[in-house]
Amino acid sequence: MATLQKSLRLPEEAVKEIEDLASRSGKDFSGLARDLLIEAIKMRRCPGITFADGPTGRRARIAGTGIDVWEFIATFKGLDEDYDKLKETYHWLSDPQIRSALIFYTLYPYEVDKKIADNEQITEEKVLQRFPFLAVPMGKE
Repeated sequence: MATLQKSLRLPEEAVKEIEDLASRSGKDFSGLARDLLIEAIKMRRCPGITFADGPTGRRARIAGTGIDVWEFIATFKGLDEDYDKLKETYHWLSDPQIRSALIFYTLYPYEVDKKIADNEQITEEKVLQRFPFLAVPMGKE
């Protein structure tokens, strides 16, 4: 993605908050401000979508749930993109919640598809290599 340099005036309170978040996350001010702005644009374009931190970084999530958009879309694809089956599978979600996730995918398919592809690359061996404490010691089964 091409980037442009622009000057931006921010309220002092916003600057302090971004500096604090940047300090805690280990990111630089500019990078974090950019990420926050991009998330704000995505949330404005897709009401009903929020972002949350997780083990693999920030992820788009259906507001009011713990469901990541990529997980939801992976299920949708597994149901041959049948909307009625999707509604049945996620019967507790409202129509606006379902539509928000589908709209997000329509607008940002590359982002969602990358998360799905990354998840498909996970194997038990890779998990145990990264988190060896999850392996059950011999004789303790």
